Formats: sequence, structure tokens, C-alpha cells
Amino acid sequence: MRPVQRIIAIAEDDQDDRVLAQDAFAESRLNPELVFFCDGEALMDYLHAAISGRPGAAAMPAMILLDLNMPKVDGREALAAIRSDLRLKHLPVIVISTSRSEQDVIDLYQRGANAFIRKPSSFEQLVQALNALEQFWFRTANLPSIDINPR
Repeated sequence: MRPVQRIIAIAEDDQDDRVLAQDAFAESRLNPELVFFCDGEALMDYLHAAISGRPGAAAMPAMILLDLNMPKVDGREALAAIRSDLRLKHLPVIVISTSRSEQDVIDLYQRGANAFIRKPSSFEQLVQALNALEQFWFRTANLPSIDINPR
């Protein structure tokens, strides 16, 4: 069995939140390659390049961290596109948002999110949340090979 690559795609339009995520991953036990996107459209372009199979194409991430409110294609639309594509629907998608709306939580799980995490209020809490993600998704859960091809 091939090890799952620890590439994490992060779709987040706020520059400060991207820097915080990068710093928090550096502090956490997880040492992934991070790939950042400012909107859902850029994320989807990257994922479509990854599934193209062309030489030199982008590598498929092991996980996607997805903000909700982004320009062009928002998190809900990106999640729907990922879940509707047989070549992508296996990817764990973790929504990280400041939303306190219970309806958002329900809606995102119904759309196929694997988890909904409220953005932590402190850097230390963010590091703890990332360590918990690492523990579950890369040590406890069995993720499929990243080169899934639907039949």
C-alpha cells in the first residue's frame, strides 16, 4: 500500500488566515506540503489539473481545508463540485469557518463535508485543531490511494 501524500489544499481568501494556517502547521506535529488558493475557482482548477494525469500535473491533495465565504466560487459551490466528480469525491473536505449558524453546519454536512470546524479564536487552539486533524485523518482513518480512477 502506498503512503498517502500529505499535501493539504487550503482554500482561504483571507491573507491573514492563510499566514496563521501556515504558522500553525509549522507548529503542529503534521508536516504537510501546503497549497493555498484565494478562491474556490482556483482550487477547482488545481484539482482538475491533478486529475488530468498529464505529466507534470499538480499532485492530488490528501485533504482539503475549505473556507465558506470566498469570491468567484464559494466554499459551498466548491464542495458541491468536488462531491459531484467521481474522481474527486473521495477527498476529505474539512470546512473551517467563522460561521456560528447551525443551518450552515447542517447544510455543509448534507452537501458532503467530512467535518465542520469553527475557526479557533487563538493560535494555540488552531494548532490543537490541526493536531487533531492529523491524528484522525493521517493516523486513525484509512484514506484511499490518491490515484483513484472511477470505473
